[in-house]
Amino acid sequence: MQKGIKFTTYNFNQTRDTNISVAKRGLDIVGALAIITLISPILLIIALAIKVDSKGPIIYRSRRIGRGYQKFDFFKFRSMYQDADERLKQLIHLNQYANGEETENCFIKIKNDPRITKIGQLIRKTSLDELPQLFNVLRGEMSLVGNRPLPLYEAELMVRDEWAMRFIAPAGLTGLWQVSKRGKNDMSTAERVALDVEYAQNHSFFYDMKLLLKTLPAMIQEEDV
Repeated sequence: MQKGIKFTTYNFNQTRDTNISVAKRGLDIVGALAIITLISPILLIIALAIKVDSKGPIIYRSRRIGRGYQKFDFFKFRSMYQDADERLKQLIHLNQYANGEETENCFIKIKNDPRITKIGQLIRKTSLDELPQLFNVLRGEMSLVGNRPLPLYEAELMVRDEWAMRFIAPAGLTGLWQVSKRGKNDMSTAERVALDVEYAQNHSFFYDMKLLLKTLPAMIQEEDV
């Protein structure tokens, strides 16, 4: 666990395995394998385009916090320039989730982010940059449906009891807030966390199937998340 993150009153160690049903894990494995097989030519094309477009690795890895504040390596197609993390410090005041306030915010999104490459703009708008997370699903670190795994600096701000409950649910490739409010800039941190908590309290095999069916229409909206 990242230094500075403290456990809350929730006992995540006891709930980490029991809340993930056999049906959900089965859906994850079968679904991820089927999708990877089906889209393998697309994965290759995207990888080649990224390599030609800018310097750097094809896959971007970052440490993320998932269920029970567990850390894991999170995979995405690289959509930003190599110095993106360093440049963020100069751009943080443009965070759309901050609503113009000079306060710490759990989530970060910058309109017309100059750190994004040309091919990155395309794959982010269509959510194709998320496809490598199918391998996170196969590894058991994520589920097809769940709450978004957070970077360490965001998770450090999410330790209040009413927020920490979001971490009871598995980390997911898609989820309730993505399909409910995708691309809407006026969504506050509290509203986003409320959707995560709602999923954590109500997730089930059939609820996941419902969210999966809503994911494709959400992906083709103009704004990325």
